[in-house]
Amino acid sequence: MSLDLSDLLGALALFFVIEGIVPFLNPAGMKRALARILEIGDRELRIAGLGSMLVGLVLLYLVR
Repeated sequence: MSLDLSDLLGALALFFVIEGIVPFLNPAGMKRALARILEIGDRELRIAGLGSMLVGLVLLYLVR
């Protein structure tokens, strides 16, 4: 099982598409969410980031 450059670029392209959906469909909501993120403490933000990475790793393991 090998990961070639086209897989990596495809995943990166999909990431950009998914990341662009919310600001495209609801820019005001995106601004509110970003303002809320500024209020969250570093510890809570790190925990959320870790949880997101773990979910991503599990999904990647299940797909691959």
